[in-house]
Amino acid sequence: MPGSFDPVTIGHYDIARRAAEIFDRLYVVAFVNSEKHGRFQAPDRLRLLEAAFADIPNIHCELSDGLLADYAVRHDIGVLVKGARGSVDFDYELSLSLINRAVEPELDTIILPTKQEYLHISSTMVSEMIKYGRDYANYVPSGTLRLLHELTKKK
Repeated sequence: MPGSFDPVTIGHYDIARRAAEIFDRLYVVAFVNSEKHGRFQAPDRLRLLEAAFADIPNIHCELSDGLLADYAVRHDIGVLVKGARGSVDFDYELSLSLINRAVEPELDTIILPTKQEYLHISSTMVSEMIKYGRDYANYVPSGTLRLLHELTKKK
């Protein structure tokens, strides 16, 4: 399950938890884009992912850069899992799945719809809550709260 996870949200957690019930092993990978500068540095995003998914033994968290399709080949991954909050996300993920399949013809994508209660939650929304000193505890995995508080005090 690829993403920027800047930061990881309860919506990400739910998609990954559900996917981990389907697959024996699930990689949750924060991709690093040198063109983007998000709220958290890549090593901190990895720490947040590890804290979020510490309770799910078949989830493995990593950082990567480059093409997702190349990452999938290196790790012998045949199926990508993506989440979608609505039709805009779905259309975007569908386009990406076609690109990934063009690069790696054997690579499939499963798009899991977000649960209704998480439709309004995004990393951008959580970042704004952090920026303006609002309570974000209900929007992030419980395992990340202490670390998020530590990381946001540094900023």
